[in-house]
Amino acid sequence: MAFENIYSGKRVLVTGDTGFKGSYLAMWLTSLGAEVLGLSLPPVGEFSHFELLPERRWKTVFCDIRDREKVAGLVKDFQPEAVFHLAAQPLVRLSYVESASTIDTNVIGTMNLLEALRQTPCCRSAVIVTSDKCYENREDGIPCVEGDPMGGFDPYSASKGMAELLVNCYRRSFFSDGNTLVASARAGNVIGGGDWAPDRLIPDLMRGAAAGEEAVLRNPDSVRPWQHVFEPLSGYLLLGSRLLAGDRSAVGAWNFGPADDEALPVGKVVEIMQRFYPKLQYRIGAQTGAPHEAVLLRLDCSKSLRELHWHGIWNINKTLEMTAKWYAAFYEEKQILSMAMLDEYIRDAAEKGLIWTK
Repeated sequence: MAFENIYSGKRVLVTGDTGFKGSYLAMWLTSLGAEVLGLSLPPVGEFSHFELLPERRWKTVFCDIRDREKVAGLVKDFQPEAVFHLAAQPLVRLSYVESASTIDTNVIGTMNLLEALRQTPCCRSAVIVTSDKCYENREDGIPCVEGDPMGGFDPYSASKGMAELLVNCYRRSFFSDGNTLVASARAGNVIGGGDWAPDRLIPDLMRGAAAGEEAVLRNPDSVRPWQHVFEPLSGYLLLGSRLLAGDRSAVGAWNFGPADDEALPVGKVVEIMQRFYPKLQYRIGAQTGAPHEAVLLRLDCSKSLRELHWHGIWNINKTLEMTAKWYAAFYEEKQILSMAMLDEYIRDAAEKGLIWTK
């Protein structure tokens, strides 16, 4: 699997580039020679991977994806040849508190971007990133496939299901001529160094360790498809490269997740993580009155393996080892290892015959 320098010299728009996944994607794209423009809200919180990157070689415009006119103007001015849409309200628990703004951001924001792309004939590729939580999760242990019904118990999950329906509608109604090829991407629980979002397992553990405090595990038995941030990003980039090349077979929805045996309970993940970062301390927290969160979620990624020839590179042990190494370097040595780890990931991919050119 190779990108064949297809992004070199291309104008690429990344929405949500100040976020965890978005900042890594923009970093990777610039290393591939793309001219990247980010469209995002300003980063928030004590730390931000976006702000910590020592060499950020792309321009970012702070813009709310809900601002239709401004989004349209930025897209018109930049004239992107490829788009990766990651701007979102990404937290399940926050969506219970801010339900309307979550739906506004994740659904109407996606519509605003798609509307702008309708007026941008130079755009040949659009990868709209949603979530594995877009599915009507039966919690029966059967992995979700791309053709399963959309759904969602909580406002966040429902918003992602709605975004998928919207993308499918626009793809068939407005992008069927093949000028702009549109695909959606659904990934599992993404982890890695530089994530400080609230109510996420690894950031909560690392904040606790840095403060010398115990982190609270809300749902130790909940099973998730854990994967390093580079894994779905490689899938997004591969998918985008196929769209840029005019491959109509790449339109539609795609799952990017780990092998089924890599979907582990929260408690097991913490146990492995503690081996690599012994400072971690945790306790099981009471669940009285807590909002509903899915206990079991798995993805079937056989379509991506079969048709895109994509699969993960780092197993859960390597993923947690590299995540612990990143935070240790940051907290103990004030070093940012993001680019060095991307280089290592690409080398490991090359050893498996999956080569991403830089």
